Amino acid sequence: MTTRRGFSVGAAACALVLVGDRKARAAAEHRWKWQSFWQPNTVNQLAFERFAQRVKERSGGRIEIEALPVNAIVPPGEVLDAVRAGILQGSNGGTGYYVGKDPAFALLADLNCAWESPDQLTRWFYEGGGNELARELYARFGAFYLGPVLWGAESIPSKMPLRNIRDFKGIKMRAPEGLGAAIWSKLGVGVITLPGTEVYTALERGRIEATDWGSLGMNDQLGYGKIAKYAIYPGIHSMPASDVTIKLDIWEKLPADLKQVLLDETVEFNRYSLEANEKLDEEAVAARDPSTLISWGREERLELRRVARTVWEEWGKKSPMAQKVYDSYVAYMTKIGLL
Repeated sequence: MTTRRGFSVGAAACALVLVGDRKARAAAEHRWKWQSFWQPNTVNQLAFERFAQRVKERSGGRIEIEALPVNAIVPPGEVLDAVRAGILQGSNGGTGYYVGKDPAFALLADLNCAWESPDQLTRWFYEGGGNELARELYARFGAFYLGPVLWGAESIPSKMPLRNIRDFKGIKMRAPEGLGAAIWSKLGVGVITLPGTEVYTALERGRIEATDWGSLGMNDQLGYGKIAKYAIYPGIHSMPASDVTIKLDIWEKLPADLKQVLLDETVEFNRYSLEANEKLDEEAVAARDPSTLISWGREERLELRRVARTVWEEWGKKSPMAQKVYDSYVAYMTKIGLL
C-alpha cells in the first residue's frame, strides 16, 4: 500500500516535472549552441556553463544556451568562422586563435607584460575604448563582441628562480607562437613551441626548463610544480582575455532587454571567472613552500615592460586595426601610470 502510494506520488511528480520542462522549452524564444575553448569540468568551462544558466534565468527562460566545451562541434581556431556561418550562434572563444585573420587579434588576446592587475585590463575594455575596438574588428567577421572574460595573471613554472629579465637569458622555455614568443626571444630565451599535451614530459625530461602556460593554480593542478618547483607569482607576463561573442545578425534582431541581459551577464562572467581562478591560485599558494614563489618588484616589472613595448609597437604595424589597438593601449596605460 505504502509502496503503491509512494510510486503514485513519484509518478505524478515526475509528470509535473515533464510538463513544466515542456512549458519552459516552449517559452524559449532563442535556443543557441555556443562553444568554448575549455576542456570539460575545468574551472573555466564551469564558469561558461554558469553564464549560460544565468542568461536563461535572467531572460525568464527566453534564451537557452547550450554551453559546449572545446572541440564539441569545431576546433578552437574555427569557432569564429562557425559563428559567422551559423553553425554556432555564439562562443566563449580564444581570441588568440584568430591571429591569422588580423594581427589585431593577438593584441586583444594578450598584451604580454603590460598589466599589474586584471582590473586594469578590464577597465581598458570598458572605459578605455577596448570593447568598441573589439566590436569593430569582430563585426568584420560576422560576430558581435559582447565583452572579455579574463582568468587572471599567468605564472611561469621553472626549474630555477627567475628574478629579473637577465635570469631568462639562455634558458629553454616553452612559449606559444606570436607576441609572447617574440618578447621572450628578445630576452635571449631559447623559445620552444610545443602543444600543451607535451609540456609535462618536456619539463620532466629536461627539454625545457620553464614554460609559459597557465595560472599558478592551473599549472599546479597539471603537476608542473613537482618537476619545476619555482614559479613567478604574482604573474608578470600574460593576462589573457577570452571573448564572448554572438552571431552579428542574431544580435541585431534581439530586443533591447535581451541584449542587456547578455551584456550584463558577460560582465558577471568575467567577474566570476577571475574570482574562481583567484581561489584556485590561493589554494596552490597554501599548498606550496613559500620559498618556491618568486615575486617581482616594480622596477623589475617596468624593465620587462620596456622591452615588451618594442614588440607591441612592431606588432601594431602589422595591420591598420592592430595599430588602432596598440595606440589605444598606450594611451590608456600612460594615463594610469604604467608607461
